[in-house]
Amino acid sequence: MSKLKVLLKNLGPGLLFASMAIGTSHLVLSTKAGAQYGWLMVIPIVLANIFKYPFFEFGVRYTNVTNKTLIEGYLNRGKGYLWFYAFITLITTFTILAALYTVTAGLFINLFKIPDISISIVALGLFLFISALLIIGKYKFLEFSLKFVVSILFIALIVTTLLVVFRGQVEEVENFSPPSIFNEAGILFLISLMGWMPTTVEASSWVSLWSIEKWKTQKLKPSLKESLQEFNVGYFTTAVLALFFLIIGCMTLYGTNTELSGNAVTFADQVVRLFTTHIGPWATIFIAISAFATMFSTCMTAHDAVTRVSLDIIDLLYPKTRLTGKKGYFALGVTVLAFVNFLVIAAFSANMGMLVALATFVSFVVAPIIGYMNLKNVMSNEIPTSMRPKKGLQFLTYMGIVFLSVFSLIYFWMVIF
Repeated sequence: MSKLKVLLKNLGPGLLFASMAIGTSHLVLSTKAGAQYGWLMVIPIVLANIFKYPFFEFGVRYTNVTNKTLIEGYLNRGKGYLWFYAFITLITTFTILAALYTVTAGLFINLFKIPDISISIVALGLFLFISALLIIGKYKFLEFSLKFVVSILFIALIVTTLLVVFRGQVEEVENFSPPSIFNEAGILFLISLMGWMPTTVEASSWVSLWSIEKWKTQKLKPSLKESLQEFNVGYFTTAVLALFFLIIGCMTLYGTNTELSGNAVTFADQVVRLFTTHIGPWATIFIAISAFATMFSTCMTAHDAVTRVSLDIIDLLYPKTRLTGKKGYFALGVTVLAFVNFLVIAAFSANMGMLVALATFVSFVVAPIIGYMNLKNVMSNEIPTSMRPKKGLQFLTYMGIVFLSVFSLIYFWMVIF
């Protein structure tokens, strides 16, 4: 079997990672980075993708070698590790899904031109529809559907980016003064961007759980090399698409003094307009559907992952429950998460900016800690020496921990003082 056939056969966890990552961090934050701060923001986007790479790679490595989830690894390091991860999961559960569904609801309202309906009602409809898809279709349907969505999205975004580049940079307004990235607002935005670029570090355990589900469906476990190749394709795709969104934001809005709104409906309208102003009105429906598909697939993958992680944590903390694998508990988990996050959206009055900021700040602050926990897993005695990360990857991990820790300390200093 050729290398390409093997890669396509194993395509799954990396694909789901890409689908999940190409959401708020890309559509919202990368676009906003280019629109407000210009080409300078290429640097933090590239650095975030490089420094966070080992944290996610370790999830694939640990699971492939041990046949255990990354979360089981936390328990093996000590119950305190698992309780910490459970606490982080509890916080992000009430922010990440709510933020994703809020953005998606705004895009839906814009796509179908129904401004009179509230974000909360549309989000409720999305919660019900996606929950039904996950409960009925499970992992097989999720993987199958996303192969089409991500492929179409990737092609559509390449075409859109080329068209934008071909049309050239938008004309600056008179007396335009570039905003500073080194003031309080700029630093806070930078932390938000890197906190969710390419996605939250705690999502490393999501890839771990998807890997096990993939092996169950195909009844064949790939080698460590094959698993890492498949994941690397997904990771590289997310990094490239982040730059595409930044290019579009920069070339269509930078220099115009236009600020992207924190309101989901207004933001959705702005995103579609910034794409189509440069390309032409004919592209409106094309762009709107692509943007909605981006966020819809992200909602599906994140909802599936958070459900699996929650059940896994409960099982490990309370072994007598054994919820994972039992019929009906996955469906119950999906439903409970939908209900809870709908309440969060209603309570926040659909303020997307506040939800995204809260989710990204939490993720950024805990990123170096989760990264260290993942390193402890892959350097443990459970992993044969030959299968542990090489010295270069270990060094990059420590660099990533230091890099993210410094920005976390800056954030705390800004908030406290």
